[in-house]
Amino acid sequence: MILLGLTGSIGMGKSATARMFAAAGVPVYDADAAVHALYEPGGAAVAPIAEAFPSAVKDGAVDRAALSGLVLNDPEAMKGLEAIVHPLVRAAQLEFLERHRAAGAPLVVLDIPLLFESGADRHLDAVAVVTAPPDVQRARVRARPGMSDEKLDAILARQMPDEEKRRRADFVVNTGLGFEEARAQVAAILDALREPA
Repeated sequence: MILLGLTGSIGMGKSATARMFAAAGVPVYDADAAVHALYEPGGAAVAPIAEAFPSAVKDGAVDRAALSGLVLNDPEAMKGLEAIVHPLVRAAQLEFLERHRAAGAPLVVLDIPLLFESGADRHLDAVAVVTAPPDVQRARVRARPGMSDEKLDAILARQMPDEEKRRRADFVVNTGLGFEEARAQVAAILDALREPA
């Protein structure tokens, strides 16, 4: 089973690209969705986060905006949060891989926002990076509710620069050319990975 990592900085179109892989019949593991599930009522991260960051849990669920406000500009708090969440996300990822390996899937996509930053690329067969021009990226992100230039700059400071991600990638999908072009790039990646070695 081929493991293809999918990553890209905020606002690059990674989620839309992941949906293109899924539409092509490829199982996609979404690390962000795994975190959302962990933060919902009954999620495995709720109790440990309530202990570490009591004001970030409301009505039995993690309030993502409140949690973000507590950790975004506090490296020690961020490390504490990552120590809680990363092992839980990794466990969900391993369960996904075992399930699809048992089902005989020839290829899966692991959609991981901080793929290079976390060192996850060491465990993958190939990496696809989603990119777009900086002005397109900023416009997309600034259109999100509650986003400010300061918040965007803090998020980007935690992410490897796009240029470095593209340099380290096996494949690049440019969503700045429009989603039809991106869909064609996804199809080309699938063709390349399906070719016999």
